[in-house]
Amino acid sequence: MPQSLSLILAHLVFSTKDRLPFIGPSVRGGLHGYLAEVARNMGCECFRVGGTAEHVHLAIHLSRTVTVAQFVEGVKTSSSKWMKGQSPELYNFSWQRGYGVFSVGPGDREALLDYIDKQEEHHRTRTFQEEFRAFLSKYSIQYDERYVWD
Repeated sequence: MPQSLSLILAHLVFSTKDRLPFIGPSVRGGLHGYLAEVARNMGCECFRVGGTAEHVHLAIHLSRTVTVAQFVEGVKTSSSKWMKGQSPELYNFSWQRGYGVFSVGPGDREALLDYIDKQEEHHRTRTFQEEFRAFLSKYSIQYDERYVWD
């Protein structure tokens, strides 16, 4: 086959360190736009970025030339530096060490985008930890509670 073709849709989720509410309304839109820009600069398509004051969700089409680990490192490192430059109060900003990334079928893309759009609504009744555990359960991912949170 002379071409290399792929369609890898993914849902990426990660939080601020210790789930501290650093991503307030004044910086949230800018951060989401910046994350989408970093994704594009890495050759990936970012369909949506959303979240709350303590975490983000990204819906992405991962490039066939970038690994998940490379992508996550790129967006987290770059956006951490960006956040710290937004105000003196964000000097201590950092992301948690880990992340969750889940594969999404093309037929489920719109449902994922809708889910990301409604983050504020979801988190009126559910914490980030409850949401993340639900994803781990949905995707049958084994984990040790001692190492999921930092």
